[in-house]
Amino acid sequence: MNKLKMFVNNPELWESFVKELEVRLEANHKQLEQVTETEELHRLQGVARTLRAFMRLRDDVNGS
Repeated sequence: MNKLKMFVNNPELWESFVKELEVRLEANHKQLEQVTETEELHRLQGVARTLRAFMRLRDDVNGS
């Protein structure tokens, strides 16, 4: 985890990373609104959960 501290505590890198995650999450939500298959719904929910986990990475690494 110490190697990740350099990444998550670098404001320029971290903010760029979070913005990219937000773009991907927004696209994921649009897909969720249009999905008709249950399996695809579950897959997209998993993608959203993973993206949100990445958004919490700084807190996890820094122990907050």
